[in-house]
Amino acid sequence: MADSKPHQVSEQRQQLLCSELPPKVNSLGYWEWKNGPLKRSLPLLQMQMIFILGAIHMFHSGLKRFGVPKLISEILAGVLLGESGLGRMDGVAEMFMSVDSQNIIGTLGIFGYTLFMFLIGVKMDMSMISTTGKKALAVGILSLVAPLIVTLPFAAVFGTAGKKKRYFPYIAATHCLTPFPVIASLLADLKILNSELGRLALSSAIVSDLFSIFLTIATIMAKTGGQFSRERAMINIISAVVFLLVVVYVLRPAMFWVVAQTPEGRPVKNAYLYAIIMGLFFCGLSSDFFGQYSIFGAFIFGLAVPDGPPLGSALVEKLESLLSLVLMPIFMATCAMRADMWGAISTDNLDDLSANFIILSVSWIAKVGACYIPLVRYCNMARKDALALGLIMSAKGNVNVAAQSFVKDSGMFDDAVFGILLAGTALNAGFVPFLVKKLYDPSRKYAGYQKRNIMHCKPNSELRILACVHEQEGVTSIINLLNASNPNRDNPISIYVLHLIELVGRASPVFISHDMQKKTVSNHSYSEHIILAMNRYQRSHEGGATAHVSTAISPPKLMHEDICTLALNKLTVFIVIPFHRKWNYISGSLESDEQRIRDFNCSVLDMAPCSIGILVDRGQLGRSASNSVSIAVIFLGGNDDRESLAYATRMASGANVSLTVAHFLPMEVKNTNGWENILDDESIKYIKHGSVGFEGVNYIQKVVKDGPQTTLAVRSMASEYDLIIVGRRQGLESSLTSGLTEWSEYPELGTLGDLLAASDLESNPSVLVVQQQRKL
Repeated sequence: MADSKPHQVSEQRQQLLCSELPPKVNSLGYWEWKNGPLKRSLPLLQMQMIFILGAIHMFHSGLKRFGVPKLISEILAGVLLGESGLGRMDGVAEMFMSVDSQNIIGTLGIFGYTLFMFLIGVKMDMSMISTTGKKALAVGILSLVAPLIVTLPFAAVFGTAGKKKRYFPYIAATHCLTPFPVIASLLADLKILNSELGRLALSSAIVSDLFSIFLTIATIMAKTGGQFSRERAMINIISAVVFLLVVVYVLRPAMFWVVAQTPEGRPVKNAYLYAIIMGLFFCGLSSDFFGQYSIFGAFIFGLAVPDGPPLGSALVEKLESLLSLVLMPIFMATCAMRADMWGAISTDNLDDLSANFIILSVSWIAKVGACYIPLVRYCNMARKDALALGLIMSAKGNVNVAAQSFVKDSGMFDDAVFGILLAGTALNAGFVPFLVKKLYDPSRKYAGYQKRNIMHCKPNSELRILACVHEQEGVTSIINLLNASNPNRDNPISIYVLHLIELVGRASPVFISHDMQKKTVSNHSYSEHIILAMNRYQRSHEGGATAHVSTAISPPKLMHEDICTLALNKLTVFIVIPFHRKWNYISGSLESDEQRIRDFNCSVLDMAPCSIGILVDRGQLGRSASNSVSIAVIFLGGNDDRESLAYATRMASGANVSLTVAHFLPMEVKNTNGWENILDDESIKYIKHGSVGFEGVNYIQKVVKDGPQTTLAVRSMASEYDLIIVGRRQGLESSLTSGLTEWSEYPELGTLGDLLAASDLESNPSVLVVQQQRKL
């Protein structure tokens, strides 16, 4: 062509390719070995997937113990198998770097990335934009605009050398992106998704990402007008606007119709899911028609799908595993295969290397500074937290790699420059999580400087309790325990119930505070039954109890953040969480045993800002027709036992409650901790001498020799009571429990709690295991 384009960075090579028709997909096996079975497309694709996924697993199995994200393993695998590594060998090059092989694996990779962007749209909660505060809005805009303003002049200065002048602005733009998927993944990996900083970062990332999408669309339209004609650009703009209107006013209502057709608690019909998948392909094809990448149509269509159950969660469950384990790793590796790392560090590219390093550094400093300075100066945020947020907003990941790959495919720069950019992204992805961990510790806010436990509550003061339930039926156990706690005008109780729901089908956690003053609830409520039950409880204890219900939708590994934060904000003195095992109240058989709930309980025990109790409910509470409750406290001594006694004493003020305090004493007294013994005697003396002021309170002493005798005594009294309260007593050694710790199945219950929750216990009393406030 005589009219060649002078702005192209690398000259386009023309190749003559021969294709065999009809295409041969399957191999004939050993009979075709001399012709090479890898000449057929299916065996070649299978071999490529084996090598790529195997290399990723090899790198990640060694690096994950150092906290290195999986993205780096995917990049390393691509570099190893690409033209910078084994791809220099003829056999490997034929498998991974030939045109036919790149077409096959590349198509699979871009298909996976299209599905990825669709699921990102499904998971994105657009309602967060309307509730975004000024702080998140400012951080989101500044984190994109400030780096662009600072970096583009540097790009213009470095890009004045002839034909290279056009690619530096595009590189600067890719460095300034703040992709929402990258931020959400980073926060989840750091386990701060539910923290105050994490929520601010998510809201800011949504604002920045949507703003950057708008700028990207405008840039592509402008480029179309410059390369072709204004008429073509206007047609593309009108087509994009029509597409957006169809998504908003046709497809979005259709999605809500699908939700309305799905009964509560029932799965979405497969026919609807098939129709949505077909719509995904149609939207991707439509966006190609008006000059956008297919991922744009997939992402916008994903935004039309309501996040969360039932529709969003159904799509995520169907597609997430294949996408995260196979397709996206393959896409990242195939992108890295085309990077020329040796060319990136060659002497011929030293100018490019230094220029890209400066642009990367300037954009990173500008982005961090744009977040740090306003937050510290105008929002009075702690310096470490502001710096951590700036680092989070500057994080790079798979979306940045994809953006750089697309710019490279458009001919803006060559493989060597792409290698430089890929190395910068990998360094950022490795160091940012490490730095954020050093700067931000969400658990430090739970360390209290005030005693927040039942023991130190003033007499007749309001008792603030936070109870968590994982399913709506679990509120019955909480109400039975509250009824036994004797709420009245003299001893009021303020109960905060937190309904915990696993985060599925959305990227950002949700916290909903329900207004208990409303007489009705909405047609769609995650916690409708809990709200109604707590409304009835509040009305039945008028003046003695106030109830508040909240719903938290978050990942199971981060649920403890929600309950600990709520306890901190509401100044509660006691948290009640359910045991992870659930029994049938009629037959006594075990119904469920959920490990995720057990992990949650252990996390709350470690981080709780106040006292906490694990409720092992076997249905005894609330079973009596006369509403009378028989409660026992097993007192061995220590902080936890004193807290148990304080709670039980408050319960004993009720006329329908009978309390028995069983004081276990060792046969041989060893004065190992005189101060602890004094505190134990002071706590129990009113019970011991019958001067507690309540009827129905009994005190008994049991002298035992060792742990086995304690076991026999506890088992013998278990059948006599509806509720037994014990202290967890973690780390306390005593002759009363000698030899029992080694046999404990559930250490979170302590020695006695584990004994009373055993499956072989003939009786089935409910058990409350108490741990006094630790965070002091």
